[in-house]
Amino acid sequence: MNYDNALNLILQKQSLGIKPGLTRIYELLNKMDNPQDKINIIHIAGTNGKGTTAAALSNALIKSGKKVGLFTSPWTEDYREQIKINGNMITEEEFAFYVEKYINCDATEFELVTAIMYKYFADENVDFAVVECGMGGKGDATNVEKKNISIITSVAIDHTAFLGNTLDEIAAEKSGIIKPDSVCILYPNPKCEHIFEKVCSDNNTELIKINDFGDVLKNDIACAQAALNEIGLDIEAKNPNLPARQSKVGNILVDGGHNEDAARALAPKINNEVAVVAMMRDKNVDAYLSLIAPKCKAIYATQVDNVRSMSASELALVAKKYCDNVFTVDNAEKAIMLAKQNNLSLVCGSFYLYLQYFIQKIDSSRFFWIQKYFLWSTFYSNYTFIHKNNSVGNIPSKVHFMCHDHHRD
Repeated sequence: MNYDNALNLILQKQSLGIKPGLTRIYELLNKMDNPQDKINIIHIAGTNGKGTTAAALSNALIKSGKKVGLFTSPWTEDYREQIKINGNMITEEEFAFYVEKYINCDATEFELVTAIMYKYFADENVDFAVVECGMGGKGDATNVEKKNISIITSVAIDHTAFLGNTLDEIAAEKSGIIKPDSVCILYPNPKCEHIFEKVCSDNNTELIKINDFGDVLKNDIACAQAALNEIGLDIEAKNPNLPARQSKVGNILVDGGHNEDAARALAPKINNEVAVVAMMRDKNVDAYLSLIAPKCKAIYATQVDNVRSMSASELALVAKKYCDNVFTVDNAEKAIMLAKQNNLSLVCGSFYLYLQYFIQKIDSSRFFWIQKYFLWSTFYSNYTFIHKNNSVGNIPSKVHFMCHDHHRD
């Protein structure tokens, strides 16, 4: 089996949708001889900051001379970037080998790629595996180990359809990665830290609380630093400068954050911006724009190719509450083109916006697979969104059981 065939097969597993429970991945891992029990895992859950914390920690561990596996999502340029050892992606040949060996199972796409990650890291004898939860914690496919160092980053209201409607409910779900007789590192979460305090107390787990530095990035890096200190390494964690996390594409600031906490983190970094904004309609759009739009002198409200996307016109109506100069442009690529003529300085509100209209300029050879991924993920997210809103429309009845599995934060 070659890589393209393997990638096509694993993407097709998105048709299985999101299935509750860990039974399937435990069965698959058992066939693999439980590789998750053979590696030292540092497990990271949270609403915002997981990727930054994971990358900062992984980079520092590598610099200290350790062999380090890193599992993060979502991917941006190459599907394999979710699984890395010492900064290098799993090779196409290795990926195809594992897919061919384990594709015939009931696991969903995310469950399968998670199991492959654990097997690959164990086969390669990594010193540490830094593992980012897909979504939540307790029911996440990554949550299969018996012991770990757990890190909880910023917890906020998001993914309420899956994790709960209140901050306490979401925190309780994320606390599920905390293991007995272990160590948990907690980002400043004053509104829900009592949830983690109780879980740690009940499990005889040491709770290390990070001091609030008044800056999201500094707090994220401090979480990584605390893990390094716990391991006993005298090395400094540094900002990994990840794409679409308050990062620059040329002179344009790009941020994929999409909730109120993400907006609160971005707002101090911007002023008098010309912005292109797209958002999913299942997010708290008003709360996000109430913080971002007043910092913009012009906003080009647009939409992406996903049925969850709020329409440009709907988004513009909300934006106009907080910014006087708002343009409605239905096509995101056109919105970016028009905004560039007006000195575009900010693109924000959705990671999809970054994926669709920036990555193709970075590596056109990989954009075929990004487009293919969007065909799969958009179809199944379309089904999920329509189904939840009781309007099935023209979707064939034979796929009514399907739902979208690309649910990562």
